[in-house]
Amino acid sequence: MALEQPVALGVVAAVAVLAVVAGVLLGWRRRGGASWGAPIARAERVRALPSVRRAVGLRILGLAGVVALALGGVATAAIVGARPMQETIVQPESHSRDIMLCLDVSGSMTDVDAEVLQVFSRLAEDFAGERVGLTIFNSSPVQIFPLTDDYAFVRENLDRVRQSFDYHEAIPEFWVGTLNAPGASLVGDGLAACALGFDHPDQERARSIILATDNEVNGTETVPIDQAAAYAASLGVRVFAIDPTDAESETGAALRAAAVTTGGGYFGLRDATTVEGIVAEVKAEDATILKGEPRIVRVDDPGPWVVVLVVLALAFALVAWRVRA
Repeated sequence: MALEQPVALGVVAAVAVLAVVAGVLLGWRRRGGASWGAPIARAERVRALPSVRRAVGLRILGLAGVVALALGGVATAAIVGARPMQETIVQPESHSRDIMLCLDVSGSMTDVDAEVLQVFSRLAEDFAGERVGLTIFNSSPVQIFPLTDDYAFVRENLDRVRQSFDYHEAIPEFWVGTLNAPGASLVGDGLAACALGFDHPDQERARSIILATDNEVNGTETVPIDQAAAYAASLGVRVFAIDPTDAESETGAALRAAAVTTGGGYFGLRDATTVEGIVAEVKAEDATILKGEPRIVRVDDPGPWVVVLVVLALAFALVAWRVRA
């Protein structure tokens, strides 16, 4: 049993020793001739009476019980005050699975981006141990945050990005850098940038991109969708595309085909099974469990000492009352 405050035991032990010494000195002074109370003639005859001897014996036994219970209570209180701790060695685990969220922030997506981010937030809630990142794009891509397993940080930044759509300035803070080239909704460039966001290419990790765009490409892409998908596939990245519209377009068909070639899929934003389907698809790929650095976790573990202290306190009160009576 480890103690968080072992000094408390030393302090109580010192106090107990001082109390015993004080009691011994007090008794020695009384034996030395100090007279307490009035003298009584023939007191030895009274002490010899069986009833008196029995009463004195019971009182001595009661006083001894009071002292023993007091010492036991103080010792138990000292143990509780020293905070017994239970030590457990924990080795955290994480999954070698990386997920990059990829969001089109072009003007034509403004009406649905809040919904898309809600889907992203729900996706993040269903992941445990995976690393999640976010990249946004329009005519050029910008990484909002890299792959991380800090889900509080992920949710906070998703909420901040969602709030940025209620903008009043020309370019919201999060959108700076997404208009560095001519055009809009350059899906191929955004997909390629998201694929570049994966680190540790030498490690065997399950990698996925969840991309949301309305497929309304305006301009010439530096990297066409099929080439971006081929590059993602070469890295072992599967692409899962979310289409917020029901309209069929040439770009949408190309993205659907590209997603399928990577082993991913294509989902409608408002489909009832979008979140569950994507999570199931992402987790369907086996991921190696990675062992983190072992660490010692210490928690308060008073065990039965608190119960013992309460019982001793009640017994002390009862015995002391009987002795006084």
